[in-house]
Amino acid sequence: MSNDERIAPPGSDVMIVGGGPTGMMAACELLRRGVGVRIIDRAPQAAAFPKALLLWPRSLDLLDDLGALEAAQDAALRINAFSYFSDRRPLATFTFSPELAPLCLPQSETERIIQDRLHALGGKVERGVRLLCFDDLDFSGRISAADGVRAVLEHADGRIERTTVPFVIGADGAGSAVRAQMGTGFHGSTYETAFALVDARIEGELPPDQALYYQSPKGALVIVALPDGVFRFFSSLAPGERVSVPMMQRIVDERGPRGVRIGEPVWQSVFRVHARHAGDFQLGRVFLAGDAAHVHSPAGGQGLNTGLQDAHNIAWKLAAVLHGQAPEDLLLSYGPERSAVAQRVVRDTDIQTRAWMVDTPVKVLARDAAFTLADRSGLLSGLYGPVMAGRRLAYPVVRATQAPSRATACRLRARLPGGLKPGAVLPRPLAGALAESPDADPSAWTVVVAATADDRRWTTRIDHLAADRPQLRVARLPLRGVAEHTGCRRSGYYLVRPDGHIAAHGHPRDLPSLETELALSLGPVPQPA
Repeated sequence: MSNDERIAPPGSDVMIVGGGPTGMMAACELLRRGVGVRIIDRAPQAAAFPKALLLWPRSLDLLDDLGALEAAQDAALRINAFSYFSDRRPLATFTFSPELAPLCLPQSETERIIQDRLHALGGKVERGVRLLCFDDLDFSGRISAADGVRAVLEHADGRIERTTVPFVIGADGAGSAVRAQMGTGFHGSTYETAFALVDARIEGELPPDQALYYQSPKGALVIVALPDGVFRFFSSLAPGERVSVPMMQRIVDERGPRGVRIGEPVWQSVFRVHARHAGDFQLGRVFLAGDAAHVHSPAGGQGLNTGLQDAHNIAWKLAAVLHGQAPEDLLLSYGPERSAVAQRVVRDTDIQTRAWMVDTPVKVLARDAAFTLADRSGLLSGLYGPVMAGRRLAYPVVRATQAPSRATACRLRARLPGGLKPGAVLPRPLAGALAESPDADPSAWTVVVAATADDRRWTTRIDHLAADRPQLRVARLPLRGVAEHTGCRRSGYYLVRPDGHIAAHGHPRDLPSLETELALSLGPVPQPA
């Protein structure tokens, strides 16, 4: 074998292209599950720019599981409300309850915190290493069609390296080289309007815990409080205009809060807003995550969060397959699950962005009336807040055995907004009750048994189902306590995946469905030697 060609180092089962927050999150989740990773990034050093800001509660759950939540909370600012204006006239304000409020943390700080965990887990990012191409990539889409992915890499000193790894995750941004090698499209559009961004301290008074949306036929102006007394101003940019503090000050004076003067900028930039998602999130042994898979408007601050959740989804599945704890077909669920989420985020943020930019009297009147009605009725806080927080995130149900077999009340409730259903995330208070210790196995599946003291016969059967599956644990919780968070007041079970999503829900009569789901998710019961 020549000096420039090698198999991946022992233990490197996954190569991650891209050392940003999505790539490092995937690496952390793999490392803490005992999977060796190699992370490469073409940039010589990590970006120091604040870029994305908001971390919503579902992402905070992931940081909590990773042991990084406290560091994030110490560095961040909590955003307690979003306020909307039309030509400076207050339209609506909706506040976030503590369990739904996001943290405002510049992306560079988020990266630092995740990188600290990466280093603690024994990982690192190889800087100045660029993916040139994949050799003989199999385009059939079948995982079993090849035993690895052969990549050609270029190092900062010009050296060319050829290496083979079992799996690749492309987390290398909107201009993804991995996506280009896969040959998949990047469907969607780019807004005609460019946006200007200025981060600066101010003279005057602005709420230190809010995001302010000033909508006007002349364009949108958004102001967000950042840590350390800095505020972000971003607005639509007129054709041919350049970003500067005087330009942004003029926009604030014309249609923003009165009495505010922008000081010296901490950072300023011009950016285009895209609404795109990849045609395929997976090709055989190659996966896309983060901006490589989807880009969208910064409305609502969902982008970074969606990428972190991509990373979490694919990492536990790769670990389960590599450890022989699940069939390879489990990996085929990544694309449909995350693509459904990405398309919904792209759609929702596109609607918000277009609402900012309406400029005809009729459309302005309709938008303002909708905001006012939603504010007075409580719809913004009651429905929109949990959606933004990630508490309504649910993957599509693909099999009848994932749900109760009969038309029970919980099955009907799942059709209502906010109703807990298979595919959704187990409510965090219940997930917290399951945590045995900080060192609990992150690869474990859990059958949550919600039962009364008299429910012994069918719960014993669940013990037997779990007895031969070392990666499956049984957790008994009082029915009343579970019902408080799920709404289902009948005895039953919840099969919970390692990422906290409910794979299946049923009642005592549905135990055959549970057996089916266990076989599909974990493979057949191991036979004694």
